[in-house]
Amino acid sequence: MFRQGIGWVLTGLGAFLGLVLSGRALCLGQHPVVLGAVERVRVLPWDVTFEARVDTGAAKSSLAATELRVIGREVEFRFPGAHLGDKVRLPVVRWVEVRTNLGREKRPLVQLEICVGGQRFHTLVNLDDRSGLKYPMLLGRETLRGRFLVDVGSTHLHPEPCGHDKVVESPVPRPEGPEMP
Repeated sequence: MFRQGIGWVLTGLGAFLGLVLSGRALCLGQHPVVLGAVERVRVLPWDVTFEARVDTGAAKSSLAATELRVIGREVEFRFPGAHLGDKVRLPVVRWVEVRTNLGREKRPLVQLEICVGGQRFHTLVNLDDRSGLKYPMLLGRETLRGRFLVDVGSTHLHPEPCGHDKVVESPVPRPEGPEMP
């Protein structure tokens, strides 16, 4: 019985240390940032702002990309709507298979710097034509995990994506899976 108790304590201590060492644990006195079901997100350095659906049911984040072209190990695209301007060219981190209501499809995954809820950080997003959807950006669990809580009954809790105060730098997520096909 004593050994089982020690085992549980060591397991809990290991999990806690894992969170602390990964940079994803909250410090004492630090409050988690709460996002609503819809928030404004700024994509840097282009300084374009989109309405984004905060979707805890989606693993990956997704960004609308018009005129999407794959050129070797890079993708070229334009931001949607009023943000149409120069083409953006980014390296593909890897390809991901995404399950949609139409089935499965492969999409390029790129790293972007974004600002939401007063936090500025790098995250991985897949690119897709979201022209038929209400929100040009979707924030999934991998972007939210360790950074935010979500109040699904609220929207626009942070009208200014980068906030009015000092922007908090969050850790860069570690890419998972194979590099590229």
